[in-house]
Amino acid sequence: MRPGAMAAAAAKLPRLTTSAALFPTPRPFGSPRPAKARPMPPPPITISMDPAAVDPAHLQALMLACAHSCAIRPSPPSAAEGPVDLRKLRVALAHSFLVVSVFCSARFLDDGDGGGDGDGRRRLLGLGLGLGRREDRRLVGFGRAVSDVGLTASVHDVVVHPSLQRRGIGRQIVERMTRVLHNRGIFDISALCTEKERPFFEACGFGDDAMGSTTMMYTGKMHR
Repeated sequence: MRPGAMAAAAAKLPRLTTSAALFPTPRPFGSPRPAKARPMPPPPITISMDPAAVDPAHLQALMLACAHSCAIRPSPPSAAEGPVDLRKLRVALAHSFLVVSVFCSARFLDDGDGGGDGDGRRRLLGLGLGLGRREDRRLVGFGRAVSDVGLTASVHDVVVHPSLQRRGIGRQIVERMTRVLHNRGIFDISALCTEKERPFFEACGFGDDAMGSTTMMYTGKMHR
């Protein structure tokens, strides 16, 4: 693969790491601190780190509601636009080092679109895939981390229900994972994210790799 093409592919997937927080970029002397908008407080939530608490079908529906795709590598358009493969999602959950799930009552979620097409909006939010049919408690947030359990870890699939975004839930998910990893002596924690997701991870303490490394994804021929 040409070096230019490799660099272009890597640029689309910035690698952020918590180690950069140890070497912050200094602000110019006398420059005012940017004003931070205070997010609305979240509704009463329950946070669990028990993998058994996550129903893979409910997680699949939450990811679909958030338009979240796990297909980082090149894949057919239909795979990127549709639900995450449920079989692969089960395997990913089983092999994740940490799983954080957030639940709250369904009454705190805005499942209407304000325009009268309630059925369409409910399908968009995943209710047609089984979210919260059996009881009032709904899966509204999720994140997971994979690790070699010694030196490094990476954060993946942080999602929050659209009705509850920008209310601090995603940050609680990431902080819970980084706290556990730090307590295990794992400090090299990275997050593969899009440019749209970058401000969120920066607010959670991630930044450019202090070593100046570049993440590259394998884009060669897929082996079957």
